Amino acid sequence: MPKIGPGEVLVRVHAVGVNPPDWYLREGMKVMPADMRPVLEFPVVPGTDMSGVVQAVAPDVTRFAVGDEVFGMLRFPGFDGRTYAEYVAAPASDLAPKPTAVDHVRAAGAPMAVLTAWQYLIDLGHDVPSPFTGRVHQPVPITPGMTVLVNGAAGGVGHFAVQLAKWKGARVVAVASGRHERFLRELGADEFIDYATTRPADVVRGVDLVIDAVGGPHAARLLAVLKRGGTMLPVFFAEFDPAETARLGISVSNIQVRSNGPQLAEIGRLFEEGRLQVGLDSVYPLSEAASAHERAARGHIQGKIVLTVVP
Repeated sequence: MPKIGPGEVLVRVHAVGVNPPDWYLREGMKVMPADMRPVLEFPVVPGTDMSGVVQAVAPDVTRFAVGDEVFGMLRFPGFDGRTYAEYVAAPASDLAPKPTAVDHVRAAGAPMAVLTAWQYLIDLGHDVPSPFTGRVHQPVPITPGMTVLVNGAAGGVGHFAVQLAKWKGARVVAVASGRHERFLRELGADEFIDYATTRPADVVRGVDLVIDAVGGPHAARLLAVLKRGGTMLPVFFAEFDPAETARLGISVSNIQVRSNGPQLAEIGRLFEEGRLQVGLDSVYPLSEAASAHERAARGHIQGKIVLTVVP
């Protein structure tokens, strides 16, 4: 049983969200450059996202009480969230009241993915430079009439980016594999592109903002859809030629998502109002976390993968 310190609460975990950093950790952080890999102390319990019920609170915590249902992303960036567990000591500042409109499974699936989309698109919420660029990201205000293209739109970050852009009044173009079209149109996508049959640059031009939840070596191909003065937001590692982006008049910016309980509380109100939904790809018991990671490795995820701790 973990012990809580100042500013913390003890949470009985009901469900855990599975995120890319979980398998990056399991694989030895090979996805990161060697000089950026954190020093880890073993054994390590993976996980950052969870939803559960408060069991105890530190004397200095006033925002939560025993019995409160909460959700959050714990101690990120970092690998000390330790949410693949029955109980977790959680910083109260990383938590928000669980929306009553969603159950623990869906609530656990939301934090990292929805905070990533929120901090890219709506409100960064801090002034910490991105470790990838050395610059502080400035979200582009999304206004009615703008066109936002989301690449990898069916995944965790992508499906929240679609919904947040639509909430702000944008025309949303979703790029994913064909089997996700119905899912994404139900979330509000105005146009759908099956990347397996159509190159986005062949059918879309003049886009104001691209949020690329895929990244990788071919990310630069999406620059052609942007108008001059447009913005590219790569979620994962992607390289762009500064000379090319300057020639096209395109800004490229990224973030490292950070834990933020107050932002989750604001997002929680959108869940309550029915403006946001959590897509569920698959659900596994905690004892089958390995199977959940195997599912993640197969790709083509629709929404989130979640582990249940309390049936």
